[in-house]
Amino acid sequence: MKIDVKKLKSFILDADLVTEEQLKKIEEIAKTNKQELEDVLVSHSFISPEDLARLKAYVLGIPFISLEQTIVPGDILEIIPEPIARSNNIVAFRKDKNNLEVAMIDPDDLQTIEFIKKKSNLKILPRLTSPEGIKGVLAQYRKTLRAEFQDLIKKDADGVKMIPLKRILSDKEGQNLKKVAEELPVIRIVDTLLKHAVLDRASDIHIEPTEKEVLVRYRIDGILHDAMTLPKQIAPGIVARIKVLSNLKLDEHRLPQDGRFKFKSNDDKYSVRVSVLPVLTGEKVVMRLLAEGAKGYSLEELGVAGEALEYVQSAIRRPTGMILVTGPTGSGKTTTLYSILEMLNTPEINICTVEDPIEYRMPRINQTQVMPKIGLTFSSGLRSLLRQDPDIIMVGEIRDNETASLAINAALTGHLVLSTLHTNDAAGAIPRLVDMKIEPFLIASTLNVVLAQRLVRKLCDPKEEYVPSQVAMKTLSKHCDCERVLNALREDKIIKANKKFSDLSFYRPKKSKSCPEGYRGRSGIFEVLPITESIKKLIDVGVFSEKIKEQAIKEGMRTMVEDGLVKATQGITTIEEVLRVIME
Repeated sequence: MKIDVKKLKSFILDADLVTEEQLKKIEEIAKTNKQELEDVLVSHSFISPEDLARLKAYVLGIPFISLEQTIVPGDILEIIPEPIARSNNIVAFRKDKNNLEVAMIDPDDLQTIEFIKKKSNLKILPRLTSPEGIKGVLAQYRKTLRAEFQDLIKKDADGVKMIPLKRILSDKEGQNLKKVAEELPVIRIVDTLLKHAVLDRASDIHIEPTEKEVLVRYRIDGILHDAMTLPKQIAPGIVARIKVLSNLKLDEHRLPQDGRFKFKSNDDKYSVRVSVLPVLTGEKVVMRLLAEGAKGYSLEELGVAGEALEYVQSAIRRPTGMILVTGPTGSGKTTTLYSILEMLNTPEINICTVEDPIEYRMPRINQTQVMPKIGLTFSSGLRSLLRQDPDIIMVGEIRDNETASLAINAALTGHLVLSTLHTNDAAGAIPRLVDMKIEPFLIASTLNVVLAQRLVRKLCDPKEEYVPSQVAMKTLSKHCDCERVLNALREDKIIKANKKFSDLSFYRPKKSKSCPEGYRGRSGIFEVLPITESIKKLIDVGVFSEKIKEQAIKEGMRTMVEDGLVKATQGITTIEEVLRVIME
């Protein structure tokens, strides 16, 4: 369902959501990227998805219902079968003697409304809701992972008994493993693991054999959670099934193996990266889930704000030079690079990447997968990319001297180069490049900006205000200057000029049925180091790390801890989350 563009423009201007100048820029972005105006408004955070749905409801004269905190009774939920609900984004949420209220994203879907009317023999009252509201109710259809596995292990849904365990146990050489992997119950166990991982928003699935059982864990918002345990005897069947999907060797149990496969959950496609590692008690499997159709994020959505955002945007506008993103594994560096690439991705620009792995497929961008086994490394791939007439190059990671030298030379010879490094902070990127035998004067002349980042979990609504412990505040004060944080809050107009540090509000999670942990999703905390003239001079004379960081702070750089503390006062995250990620 599309909203009338004229009505949309008129409404957002009348509501002071954007200025006329901003609206012109938004229209240009929409035209360039061939997007709908409403999609650009949401992706650039001018309006939230829920507010957009409310706006559509207002324009169309249809009541809006917020379902994000709603628990629907099972008998009402089941009026619309789960496959119909999922494929058409429609759910039943309230019923009386003659009427059934249904929430949907597209109220023009008259065919589905008519189908539900005939099935229920009730008058259908359509209501508009947000995509998040629909997802929250759809999640209520499913059984728990534990309950679903109990059904699978005892008896298959079609009456097929579980695989005889003796057959797996006696298969010492793996002759029967291929047959076991094709058994219906094993297929359904693996499919169920994947399905629940998607529903729980997990990024990774860990299947870990212990002495007596198999432990299944999901990583959700960066934290591992126990999902359930399975009988030890079925572990070989599960591992065999995953190896078959990933085209790995079934009879290899002594060496690590890496593979990849794809699967579909509802209408979403996922690429799964598989790592199998021999351990003392069997073979451990880790599967990384990557959504192929994942929407790109703007830098604002990632959490870059204020002067830091201006520094990055200025560096992106430069036609040459190097932009580095630093941080440990799993800190969101690749997502930040993809977001920058999406901003730069226009028809007149040739963008080439060399990655390991290619996490998301991006249209109009030439992406190359590193394959060391056949000699395609970051350095050899980058050397080949330079012959492809690129304007912008993205190197997944700078790991060695050869890759670093090629990247620096590419930045010197008229290209914009984006890459990542494993360092703890932004200033640490410079001595890291020096360790790779890059001359300081080359670093000073090519580097545009360095971003360091971590990921913190975001608080759900509702959340509760509280006073942090003295221990937490003392730990924070060792890592940041409280007065600088106050100034940052004043500059961002988050607090009034006369506020003191003791007046600041902090929040902690409040658990609810719709948000059991009190957290949902993650946001970045950033440290953005622009390579100014004074910092170039420090690099040229061989002064690194601490001195550079001190100079950058003097010039106004906000450290990661300070950025985290600012976000904690805004209720985006908690002090404990900030401490957790900076202490790792």
